[in-house]
Amino acid sequence: MIRVLVADDEPLIRAGIRMILTSADDIEVVAEAGDGREAVAKARGGGVDVALLDIQMPVMDGLTALAELGRAAPKVRALILTTFGERDNVLRTLGHGGAGFLLKDSAPDELIQAVRAAAAGNAYLSPAATRHVADALSATGATTRGEAARRRLDALTTREREVLALLGEGLSNADAGRRLYMSEATVKTYVSRILTKLDCDNRVQAALLARDAGLQPGGRALSPFQPRSFDRELDAPAQRRSSW
Repeated sequence: MIRVLVADDEPLIRAGIRMILTSADDIEVVAEAGDGREAVAKARGGGVDVALLDIQMPVMDGLTALAELGRAAPKVRALILTTFGERDNVLRTLGHGGAGFLLKDSAPDELIQAVRAAAAGNAYLSPAATRHVADALSATGATTRGEAARRRLDALTTREREVLALLGEGLSNADAGRRLYMSEATVKTYVSRILTKLDCDNRVQAALLARDAGLQPGGRALSPFQPRSFDRELDAPAQRRSSW
């Protein structure tokens, strides 16, 4: 079972989230909190796999609680709940090592999917939120960020760039695997390599880097870069399948 802590200062919101999550056979809501400080205290006690944190809470807000969880309960994966009107806070979430963020008007199935992804060690970035953040980032410093991002991506192989491009679209490992004719386990291996090479803490940061670089499906960036060879050991099965 995936053990979840729900932190929101509105009891009705917590009740709604609990009802949605407990409808899944593999998820259990084991704790609730009305503010960030209470959430950190309950997570520190153990028995929590994923924490859902509202950004706007009294006593301690969700972003502060996220940073505290990183120190007090580093094994707990945290997802931030937000709205479209909180653009700056959404961007700050990425710098605090969160497992991703979810819009409050997301569909129930998306909430369950996000919790499962976080529990599996992946980061979840809702497609709507991906577009929202990309639009926000494009408003200022796009040229400088793009050049810096493309320089960082030069460390990746061609196949790694292809995988990264799909992360930028918000695809899961399974969906990326189907798109590239690779197994989910192989995609997970690539994602791990990508995060290490790009010095990213999670998939969300890597996805935003891909957007900054203008990475397109197939691994091509908007600006030229030095092509590199495929990783033959991992790519061989995918190449065989793609020729069927």
